[in-house]
Amino acid sequence: MSVSAPPVAVVPDRLRLTEIFLSLQGESNSVGWPTVFVRLTGCPLRCRYCDTTYSFHGGDWWEIDAILAEVARHGVRHVCVTGGEPLAQKRCIPLLQQLCDAGHAVSLETSGALDIGDVDPRVSRIVDIKTPGSAEAHRNRWENIPLLTPHDEVKFVICSREDYDWSRAVLAEHRLAERCVVLFSPSYGEVAPRDLADWIVADRLAVRFQLQLHKVLWGDEPGR
Repeated sequence: MSVSAPPVAVVPDRLRLTEIFLSLQGESNSVGWPTVFVRLTGCPLRCRYCDTTYSFHGGDWWEIDAILAEVARHGVRHVCVTGGEPLAQKRCIPLLQQLCDAGHAVSLETSGALDIGDVDPRVSRIVDIKTPGSAEAHRNRWENIPLLTPHDEVKFVICSREDYDWSRAVLAEHRLAERCVVLFSPSYGEVAPRDLADWIVADRLAVRFQLQLHKVLWGDEPGR
């Protein structure tokens, strides 16, 4: 006789967190603002250039109320929920809503591989479109593009000239610049920032060149 496995305990008001810390926002339209980062644990993707692989496993369970209290303790308006891939945890959706309810300016950094449709409309969704150089371009969820609003942003991390040409084609095909701000960022240590800047200027692309400010200030130091 087969024995079924015991049911997995569900903790509905908790999320697994890698860290919460205060820093400057290094990317997006909010670059430079003091920001509390809530980094959730876990990610179904394995992008080749990922700089937060330490968030794939481990972490601690936090009650949502405890997360809100810790965010409030830092005393700044801007909050960024990131990962890993934050939307891989279902309780990310109510966390985002409650952060907005608390009066924060909330952004979500997401890989673009998961559905963004249930995210509170007050949240600025910063959606990656994975380039071929990431080794995860096949995970792009193109159904997210019609959901984008001017309140959102799209980000391409450019690993090579081939990535740039691919991204330029996607930009045109989906008319992304008509939907929201589009960010082109050089992959750290792979593409010279000046080269990417020159390509954008030469092609007069309707995108915003972006450097990772935190990399300029603190390099690869975790939690910054």
